[in-house]
Amino acid sequence: MDERFATPKSMKKVILRVIRTTLLQLGSATKVELSKQLGISFPTVSKVIAQMEQDGEVYEVGLDDSSGGRRAKRYVFNPDHMLGLAVFLEQNETVYAVFNCVGEMKEQRTRPSVFQDDLHSLIELVQEILLEFPKISSMAIGVPGAVDNGRIFHIPNYKSFHDFELKTYFEDLFSIPVVVENDMNAAVLGFQKMSGREDKQSLVYLYSGKNGPGAGILINGDVVRGSTFFTGEVSFLPLYDNQNFHQAMYQGRKKSKDTPIIGEEHEIQAISRLIASLVAIINPHTVIFSKEEMNQIAINRIAIESAKYVPKEHLPELIVSDWKRDYLHGLQRLALDRMVTGIRLVNVLE
Repeated sequence: MDERFATPKSMKKVILRVIRTTLLQLGSATKVELSKQLGISFPTVSKVIAQMEQDGEVYEVGLDDSSGGRRAKRYVFNPDHMLGLAVFLEQNETVYAVFNCVGEMKEQRTRPSVFQDDLHSLIELVQEILLEFPKISSMAIGVPGAVDNGRIFHIPNYKSFHDFELKTYFEDLFSIPVVVENDMNAAVLGFQKMSGREDKQSLVYLYSGKNGPGAGILINGDVVRGSTFFTGEVSFLPLYDNQNFHQAMYQGRKKSKDTPIIGEEHEIQAISRLIASLVAIINPHTVIFSKEEMNQIAINRIAIESAKYVPKEHLPELIVSDWKRDYLHGLQRLALDRMVTGIRLVNVLE
């Protein structure tokens, strides 16, 4: 570890973060193991571990076998020392989950949508959750709109959230790190981690829901956001001379709540053209649909129609998944990243 250009205060934070992350990755470790793996002096590791133990962040789980000298103490991270909060906002509901440092769920609930009111309703909900769980140390919020580093700048039908710096506002209000993410970006990230797919695979998650079509895109394992953070707004794709994808899907009508499954001929045709476009541009390994709105019959029809536009051998795997589960898991991972290290975690929850 290169300590030449770090201040003592910043160095202490870095050391604390890497020790937290390493203990979560390994499950347990001795001070010697941490010192060797991280390249940090044994006295420094000992000092940090002593403070973490005093704060209840780590605890001793026994002694290692002796190799001739004093038996080394083995430590584990206390998973309940810090908690995370994931909240996703939808037209008809607000879902939140509280979890610990290793992703164990403490509480998950569904509430009436705060989108029906204004920002104050969301603030009240978060305040209520923080009072019940004061150890919450980070928060991830998912929204059905385009997000630029925490600023929601395109969110049709929700004027009180449009062009709003939600991340900065909530960090100032609650004094904890906050991540604000597009719903489909979170969903495709959550699917990739829960499914155990290879990190370098390219995935596209398509979902219409109550807010119109959107997509989350992973290329070689990384979420694609674009130069202006507008990637995934597939509603605007001009797939026809006189219609974009949104217009072609809905044909001037809203999808019935009683028949959410996609199956109309115009829907199959529009999605097939979109799949062919995705193949030609990014050639993904897999395209994921929500099980709420897609069944195997529709998938088979889409595969047949898509092959009319591009060679069949280049078509991606078409599958269904649990969108709500994937969405919440993606937000959970984002909150965990901020909670423990402020950077990407490896292996936690996988």
